[in-house]
Amino acid sequence: MLNETKVRLHMLQDTTGHSPQGITWGIPWDKGVLDRNDPFILRGPNKELAMQSWPAAYWPDGSVKWTAHAAVIGEEDREELYVSVGKPSVDEQKITVMETEESIHLHSGVAECVIAKQGDRLIRSISRNGRVVCSGGMLVALREERTEGIGSTSIREERFAGRIHSYRVEQSGPVRAVIRLDGVHQAAAGEREWLPFTLRVYMYAGLDTIRLVHTFHYDGDPDQDFMKGLGITFHVPMAGPLYNRHVRLAGDTGFFSESPKTLHTRRTKGKYRELFERQCHAQSVDLDPVEDEYFMELLKDSATWDDYKLVQDASDHYRIWKRTKEQCCWLKAADGHRAGGLGYIGNLDGGLGAGLRHFWEKHPRAIEVKGTSKDEASLTLWLWSPDVPAMDLRHYDTETHVESSYEGFKELNATPYGIANTNELTLWALPAAPGTDRLKEMVAELNEPPMLVCEPEYYHRVRAFGLWSLPDRSTPAKSYLEDRLDGILSFFQREVVQRDWYGFWDFGDVMHSYDPVRHVWNYDLGGCAWQNAELVPNMWLWTTFLRTGRADIFRLAEAMTRHTSEVDAYHFGPFKGLGSRHNVVHWGCGCKEARVFMAGLHRYYYYLTADERTGDLLDLVKDADYSTLVMDPMRAYFPKDENPVHLRIGPDWAAFCSNWMTRWERFEDTRYRDKILTGIQCLKKAKYRMLSGPSYGYDPETSKLYPMGEDNSGRHMVICMGGPQVWFELADMLGDPEWVDMLAEFGVYYNLPQEEKDLITKGEIRTESWGHPVLSAGIAAYGAYHREDQRTAENCWHILLHNPFGQMNLSESERRVTHLEELQEIEWINTNEASQWSLNTIISLELLADSLDHVYSRR
Repeated sequence: MLNETKVRLHMLQDTTGHSPQGITWGIPWDKGVLDRNDPFILRGPNKELAMQSWPAAYWPDGSVKWTAHAAVIGEEDREELYVSVGKPSVDEQKITVMETEESIHLHSGVAECVIAKQGDRLIRSISRNGRVVCSGGMLVALREERTEGIGSTSIREERFAGRIHSYRVEQSGPVRAVIRLDGVHQAAAGEREWLPFTLRVYMYAGLDTIRLVHTFHYDGDPDQDFMKGLGITFHVPMAGPLYNRHVRLAGDTGFFSESPKTLHTRRTKGKYRELFERQCHAQSVDLDPVEDEYFMELLKDSATWDDYKLVQDASDHYRIWKRTKEQCCWLKAADGHRAGGLGYIGNLDGGLGAGLRHFWEKHPRAIEVKGTSKDEASLTLWLWSPDVPAMDLRHYDTETHVESSYEGFKELNATPYGIANTNELTLWALPAAPGTDRLKEMVAELNEPPMLVCEPEYYHRVRAFGLWSLPDRSTPAKSYLEDRLDGILSFFQREVVQRDWYGFWDFGDVMHSYDPVRHVWNYDLGGCAWQNAELVPNMWLWTTFLRTGRADIFRLAEAMTRHTSEVDAYHFGPFKGLGSRHNVVHWGCGCKEARVFMAGLHRYYYYLTADERTGDLLDLVKDADYSTLVMDPMRAYFPKDENPVHLRIGPDWAAFCSNWMTRWERFEDTRYRDKILTGIQCLKKAKYRMLSGPSYGYDPETSKLYPMGEDNSGRHMVICMGGPQVWFELADMLGDPEWVDMLAEFGVYYNLPQEEKDLITKGEIRTESWGHPVLSAGIAAYGAYHREDQRTAENCWHILLHNPFGQMNLSESERRVTHLEELQEIEWINTNEASQWSLNTIISLELLADSLDHVYSRR
């Protein structure tokens, strides 16, 4: 292969602090460039760095399409980083993984984490240089059961602990180790099991940090099983004087810092005030039994504050509490807006730092520290705080509202059974209580974890994820469109904040369409509330990141990927592999469709970050076509007949293509390639190829599509849910000229006048079947490019430039300001068209840039 390949990397964003950090990332490669046996070198500005590498995907010719890499990067090595083919460096400091009959031992050279293979204490211990800073970690859940009576409701709480059912060593070094634990929560007093979980533990060579990725699945009855609390508790050995034990909690403007025995008394003056200031900065305090006898007697008489908690009960409010004993009240200590999500408990010999990412964004969260005066304290990171009302996963109504609210089908099917939620945590095995500067570093590392990325020009050159354009302002027309693309992005970024689109189940999603009468998005209108990946905003955001390299867009797309792949999707049960269409609650719509959960939406994040959890999900959907046997996508339109199911080539079969393509490229599993080829062959045999249909009979066993007529449903659904983006990339993999021509033919035909359509399809296909022209611009550009059709190219630009999103710059200055507390709004906004206009404009700028200036000048 071509071993001269050299890829420049840079940090996604500026990192805070001097501490080395473990980073995992992905690199795409052009077809035929990289052999699967090629080794890699990572070079920094001053030296060669140790790196762990593995293939993530392959081209059909066997060359490598994506690789994944892991390294530990220090501050001095964050600039001028390159990956190239060559013999890798060997670092003396490696991570080691050792198994015993009962546990797995990970040792980074600084910290050791002992992980159980069974039982409820998942983490046996965490040590730093031989000293135990955590004596155990376990998953906890609280279930609330309500009994309704006449005029009253009785509530009973039940405690559960996570128990391991299986484990797997997924990586064992030399730079990075990954352990996967799977299990379920079991009642502390009883035999019931619920809430399956997956917990991954990550460690890097030479570091004192441990990263956890926690996923839980809901498998209860929403009418009976209300989740009161969900978290992870860590036990921390404590020793030494109470005034030298420290609790530190990250607020928004600073750090709450206290000890169980504060030096603040009514006699704290002079020397003791200075000592109190040291204590508040988590520094050691020395008191002499003779010289300080009187003051030490005062301390004995003062209150001992045993327990602390920080509760983020809303996106813009948290409160810190403390108390002396369980039988006493909680005392309010502080209030703030958006906490940093980090806590610490320890003494002079060190302790445990623990943080929960997206702390305020996924409220209600909490950090709770208990037993600070005892020999063993506990620190609990609450994913859902028990200090707020229990999680309520019931639907908003007991019936559907199809005609009035666009809720899909008559069937309710509003079940959370099988949905999931993934959260990221970081632990630090610290040698001493961290100072303010170190705490700031830890908060930054927790909330904006370091990430290495390639240059946009490189992603573009190797056509990572198919067709898209780089930003280009070389002409007034191009600059005009770039301004509009930027304006749409900035509008939605502001809306996330202005509309408070946060919360445990909501963070990462945006809403569907706007209600200008009430000056709100349609939060209560059936199919017009939460977006749930409708018209693929995920693809829009990821494509925008690839072309710009912007960190803020990466984080927006990352949050949406976590949400849509977990909350909007079914991971087990009758709808496994499908997702819920847009609704008031994310799992509320009766339509369960493959396109919501399709791999095409989420593989961006997997290949860019090598995130194992996302990899699980890409594999989970490979056989989603079988779930259509349970829920026929077209059941409302076609009666039961000789076909096992009925579906559209888009979005249904297109979603399956994305699942199969991803399975094929990741594992070289040709069975899934053949499923794609079978479907394409069926479309080639259709009377008008891809113009026919678009609904077909389908058999998951044979992967065959069966014709059901030439004009049986609308074509806009074929192209607006990510189908073209999947098919364009698939065309590069297959190298089939007829497949390319079929796509091009579809794009050119879409917006032809009816009389010209009739010349091609003999009047058998109506114009009404080809609505929403803006949705067609991407595939029309593809057709114009491959068929060298200037008229189609100009019509494509005409459609985009005369669309409202092409005419108005959604920058701050052009937004309407109402008198409702200076609310900024655009009355006609909807996310569907925003994402599709943006995606199709980006594709058209790649394929049809030469035609733009002429149309722009005549607009």
